[in-house]
Amino acid sequence: MTVALLSGKGRRTAAVLGAVSAGLLVLSACDKPTPMATVTVGSDSVNTEANCYNDGDAIKESLLQGCLTKKAGKTIKVGVDDKVRFGVDPDIADHGWTLFINGQPAEQEPYKNSYRSIPGSAFFTPQQQAQPGAPTPPAPKEAQVSIVETAGKKLTGIWHFKLEKTS
Repeated sequence: MTVALLSGKGRRTAAVLGAVSAGLLVLSACDKPTPMATVTVGSDSVNTEANCYNDGDAIKESLLQGCLTKKAGKTIKVGVDDKVRFGVDPDIADHGWTLFINGQPAEQEPYKNSYRSIPGSAFFTPQQQAQPGAPTPPAPKEAQVSIVETAGKKLTGIWHFKLEKTS
């Protein structure tokens, strides 16, 4: 003979409490999303969360080089006559941000607005200057552009995009 330990109402209550507890456990395991960065060319746009981010604190020195050399996950096509528009969350702009091209800083001072526009030709110039009398090196067909959030001299977030040159 079987004896019911809980009534029907008790089983339903226990099931609901179990589901709510499991839901809260799953939500507590989720990471807070990082701020977004966006690149727009014409009517095409790509955006991404940070490749490296420490919730507004400085990225550890031991991780920094690996973060700067990570490959971009998002790609957008750019013509040399196009305008490349960069947009960042206001939180990023409040701290300041700068662009790195192929892992190297492209500017001296952080930018403090959430939007800016740069000519596409700026990303596809030869990396080396030709020696006098030597042939000019070919222009690159792609560039990795990184948006780097700064806090003074510390880097606090890095977003990567790949720009592919169109003919």
